Amino acid sequence: MSPAHTTYEEDHVSLRLLLADDHPLIREGLRSSLANLGFTVVAEAEDGKRAVDLALEHRPDVVVMDIGMPELDGIEATRRILRQRPTAKVLVLTNHDDDAMRDAAQQAGALAYVAKTAATTEIADAVRALARGETMLVKREPVAPAGYRPARFDRYFGDNLPPDPVLTKREGEVLQLFANGRSTVEVAKTLGISQKTVKNHLTSIYQKLNVRDRTEAVLLAVRMGLIKLERRLAPRG
Repeated sequence: MSPAHTTYEEDHVSLRLLLADDHPLIREGLRSSLANLGFTVVAEAEDGKRAVDLALEHRPDVVVMDIGMPELDGIEATRRILRQRPTAKVLVLTNHDDDAMRDAAQQAGALAYVAKTAATTEIADAVRALARGETMLVKREPVAPAGYRPARFDRYFGDNLPPDPVLTKREGEVLQLFANGRSTVEVAKTLGISQKTVKNHLTSIYQKLNVRDRTEAVLLAVRMGLIKLERRLAPRG
C-alpha cells in the first residue's frame, strides 16, 4: 500500500454520515458512491422530522441534508438539530441555486451548501472539510444543455461515457417518470406503451449513458441536465 493511499484511507474511513433526502434514488446513489469512497452511512431519513430524530440518535460526524423535504424542510431540520446538539455538522445538499436559500442555510447553522449536480468527489471533499472543522461552499454549476458531456465524472460513474449521450424524447420521458418514483407498470400505463417497450428503452438508456442500472441512469441524467428531480409529496394520512 502506498503512503498516499494510506493517508487517503485515514482521512475519511471512520467518518459516519446521516443522509436526509426524500428521493429514494438520491439516497441510494449517495449511499453507494460515498460507501465506495470509504464513508459509513449510519442512517437515512426521508423527511426533515426523521432527520432530526436520527441525527440526535446516531450522532453522525456529518449530516448530509436536502432542503426540500416533507414534514420539515432542511433549513428548519438543521436549526432543530443544532439547537439540541450545537456541535453537529450539517452539509446542505440542494437543487436550489438561490442566494437567499444559501443565506438561510448558513443562518440555520449549516457549514456547507453543495449542489446536487456536484460530483460525488466534491461532496466527499466537503464532508471531510466539515469533519476537520472547516466550512466549504460549492457553487452550483450552470445546467448543462442536452447532449453536453462534462470534462470529468466522479468515480461512481466512471469516465467511459460516449461523446454524445443524447437521449431520445421518449427515453427522456421514461427516465423522468422513473426519477419521479414511478414503477415499470406505471410508466407503461402513463405513456401508453407495453412494459417490454419500457424495458427496451431502459436498455438503450443504459447503453447510451454507460451505466449499470436505473439509479445510476437517473443520477447521471440529472447531473447532465437531461431530466429534473421533482419534489416528492408526502402521502396523505
